[in-house]
Amino acid sequence: MIQLSHVYYAYEIGTPYLLRDLNLTIHNGDYISIVGENGSGKSTFVKLLLGLLKPSEGSLVNDFKRTSYVSQRFETLNQQFPITVREVMNTYCKVLHIKDRSLVDHYLELMKMGEYSDSLIGNLSGGQCQKVFIARALLGHPDLLILDEPSTGIDVKSQAELYPFLKKLNEEHGLTIVTVEHNLRAAMRNSKFLYHVANGSGHLCSPEEYIREYVKENTGSESYV
Repeated sequence: MIQLSHVYYAYEIGTPYLLRDLNLTIHNGDYISIVGENGSGKSTFVKLLLGLLKPSEGSLVNDFKRTSYVSQRFETLNQQFPITVREVMNTYCKVLHIKDRSLVDHYLELMKMGEYSDSLIGNLSGGQCQKVFIARALLGHPDLLILDEPSTGIDVKSQAELYPFLKKLNEEHGLTIVTVEHNLRAAMRNSKFLYHVANGSGHLCSPEEYIREYVKENTGSESYV
């Protein structure tokens, strides 16, 4: 569980707060999508969850023991670097001190990427890369998986495969998932809750409440499609 209580964050002392009075409990088994406009503070919020930033005020307590993070594809990928999918996975095994390399094949097969194990990572499509990065994240057997815009640079077909898999991990394996989303359709279809960040504040709601409170108010429609 993660508990945020009256959390404020500013980049420097004396500067305006980017995030203000955040109160949120992320329970074990939740699937929460963080939504909001560009510049609203979603990425900063995730950095707080990851422990990369500390609150300027308030408290943030994280009881999860094994957190894995999947960044946006283009933040971490050097397409020119000559490394294969298996080498990417094996390198992460070394970082985590995992000796059982059969787990590499297990998670690649789970993501339907086993046949690409000897392919150069730079030659894969956006969707294929994202599947490899999720497989890599699962090597650590996380109890919390955080993803930053998982559909960025991914074709529609790959999205249609990716999101049901994430939902299955959540519902059948109890994996807690927090994802920053610009893909509102995916957020509405797969999340148990949405955390709407706007004007520095956050608001937890169900997908149905989000439609009533935000989508309808701003578009006049009760549909997110």
